[in-house]
Amino acid sequence: MSNPAAPLPGLALPAATGTGTGTVLRLALAQALAGANSVVVYATGAVIGSRLAPDPALATLPISIFVVGMAACTLPAGRIARAYGRRTAFLAGTGCGVLVGLLAALAVVLSSFWIFCLATFFGGAYAAVVLSFRFAAADCVAPPRRPRALSAVMAGGVFAGIIGPQLVSHTMDLWPSHAFAATFLGQAAVAALSAVVLMGVRLPGPTQADLSGGRPLAEIARQPRFVTAVLCGVVSYLLMNFLMTAAPLAMHLCGFSQDDANLGLQWHVIAMYAPSFVTGRLIARFGAPVIVAAGLSLTATAAIVGLSGLDLGHFWAFLILLGLGWNFGFVGASAMVLDCHRPEERTRVQSLNDFVVFGTMAFGSFSSGGLLAHYGWDVVLWVSFGPLAVAVAALCLAAASRPAPAAG
Repeated sequence: MSNPAAPLPGLALPAATGTGTGTVLRLALAQALAGANSVVVYATGAVIGSRLAPDPALATLPISIFVVGMAACTLPAGRIARAYGRRTAFLAGTGCGVLVGLLAALAVVLSSFWIFCLATFFGGAYAAVVLSFRFAAADCVAPPRRPRALSAVMAGGVFAGIIGPQLVSHTMDLWPSHAFAATFLGQAAVAALSAVVLMGVRLPGPTQADLSGGRPLAEIARQPRFVTAVLCGVVSYLLMNFLMTAAPLAMHLCGFSQDDANLGLQWHVIAMYAPSFVTGRLIARFGAPVIVAAGLSLTATAAIVGLSGLDLGHFWAFLILLGLGWNFGFVGASAMVLDCHRPEERTRVQSLNDFVVFGTMAFGSFSSGGLLAHYGWDVVLWVSFGPLAVAVAALCLAAASRPAPAAG
């Protein structure tokens, strides 16, 4: 089949009707700004936690609370979007983004571990809303173009991978007596700027069918394709979070500087989002399950590289491969979810998917710090192979149960 639209250099936006292209561009820009929130939390959370926590085993608790915030606020954000429209939900999320910066700065100044944990909870709420940008972009275009719209918005995260670490590196010592306080004030300002961008987003408003139509969620959730999509999304995001939560602290324990960790995280986040310039096209050509399988393979390769040594190069290569694996696995799984619901069911089904993904992530995030503190970096890496095997088995079963094409 010929390509219905000639590709443009760089980011190929999907064909859209009305203001669809402009909306996808705005969502991509908002993703770039808002995504810096997660990068700042991951770059500093375990380090600040280790300084403020009453027990070393609680060092990664702020990042775990961040994930809890993602899970806890996914369904409420979906309900706001269904009742009042996605833009309202987006602006509520950016309000949380401003709040996390202000609270985290206050926590650093007061040396309060628990205020810092509260701040990261709101950071998780913000991140949950930001990740729904990908589904909002898919609403703006015709069904065949949805994977490309989804991946185009995710590509905005490339710039988040630059903005976040550079924000940390250039501000962490601006207030010498309170390291990282200025960083979070800067993060609050970036969140406010993303709200300005989102004010111009034009999305379909909620309809009566959105409020009351569609099948029961239990019926939708029993679909084998939905189960496989959710499981692959869970494993892709769980392992990325599980391993990335521990990586900056492991680098710190190995004697590497905060700047070394920041640079590694910068390239990790770039690797998470840079493939999105082509992931949509790859999904359209090869199918989402194949791209998910490639993502799982890259995550396994990352763990193998991490086990092969503790040099700075090993950590950086591990983080880059982990980011690539997340992109293929998570974007591919998200594209599979788009095939599991009708238009009037979209916000409920997408919120359910993200709730399960982020809820499971919380378990991995809570266990990551304890495993690293008590058993070391190698054990953290070895544990990742179990979930990977489960996800690969689910993909193989789904492929085996797919009906064979009819003979011509």
